[in-house]
Amino acid sequence: MISKRDLAQRLDISLEMAERHGFGDGASESELAALEQDPPAWLVQSRSNRKKGARPVWVTLTCDVCGFSETARPKKWWPEFTYVFCRQHSADELPKPAAGLHRGYFEGVGSRFVGVVDQGL
Repeated sequence: MISKRDLAQRLDISLEMAERHGFGDGASESELAALEQDPPAWLVQSRSNRKKGARPVWVTLTCDVCGFSETARPKKWWPEFTYVFCRQHSADELPKPAAGLHRGYFEGVGSRFVGVVDQGL
């Protein structure tokens, strides 16, 4: 059995959309295969409505220190991160910002990450 979250990630839809279309308890591998092979109208419409360059439904966050990864829904407030690292690491474990760049930190990225943005002053 595939969880609702995994199903949503694999179909590249939101958790809410999975719930709305009857997948609150997830689905079997064969149900997922059937959806991918012959997508229903709502899934076709969802995919066709995506704008090129728009924020993705899911992103993979990977710690630049230890390599731990998780998939998360990107938030509107997330900028384009230079680095992402787990909270238990020190920012000193990342490469220093290039000359002339200022480093900003964003807590609360995914379940355990801090986002880093290096930008000009």
